[in-house]
Amino acid sequence: MDSEIKKVLDKLEKQSALEKTKQLEIPSEDRMLAITTDTGKLLNMLLRMAGAQNVLEIGMSTGYSTIWMAEAIRKNNGKVITVEKNSKKILRAKENFVSAGLTDIIEIKHGIAKEILTEMSNKEFGNYFDLVFMDADKEECINYFDLVLPMVKKNGLIVTDNMLFPEKYRPEMQKFHEYVEKNHKVVSITVPIGNGEELTIKTEE
Repeated sequence: MDSEIKKVLDKLEKQSALEKTKQLEIPSEDRMLAITTDTGKLLNMLLRMAGAQNVLEIGMSTGYSTIWMAEAIRKNNGKVITVEKNSKKILRAKENFVSAGLTDIIEIKHGIAKEILTEMSNKEFGNYFDLVFMDADKEECINYFDLVLPMVKKNGLIVTDNMLFPEKYRPEMQKFHEYVEKNHKVVSITVPIGNGEELTIKTEE
C-alpha cells in the first residue's frame, strides 16, 4: 500500500478510536462513525479479487471506507462514486482524499441518498457497479437495496454494514436480511466481521 494512503488511514483509525472510547467529545452529527479496520480490509480484498473498477458507496462520512475501496481499484482505471448528505463531513473527506492522492478516482454526490439513487437508476448505470457498499440510514436499507440491485453487475456484490452492531440496529437489520433472503436474484450471508457485514452476490439479471 502507498505510504501516503496508509498514513491517512492510520490517522483516521486513531481519530475513530478516540471517538468510540469517548476520549474526544464530538457532536453526534460530526462523528466519523467509521467502519472497522477489518471491514476496510475486507472491502479492499473483495475488490482486488474481483479486479473491480466501478464502486458505489452510500454513506461516505469522512472517507475512511472510501479510501480503502479506492486504493483497491486505483490501478484498474476505476472510480468510486460516493454519496453523503453532511456538508461538513464532505469537506473533511475531501482533505483526506487529497492527502491520500486519490481525488481523481473519487466522485462525491452531495445530497439525500434515496433521491440521488433514484436519479442514478434513471440513467446509464444498469449492470454498472462491481460492488455497492451501503452504510447509511438503516431504516432505508431495503429501499436502497431495491434501487441499487439493477445497477449491480451479475456476480457483483452489495455489502451492507452494521448487521450485528450497534445492537440498537439489529431489529431493522434483521428485517433487511430476511427481505434480501427472499430475493431469487441474489445469494446472501451475514458474516461477523467488524460490526457485521451482509455479503450479497447478484446471481441473476
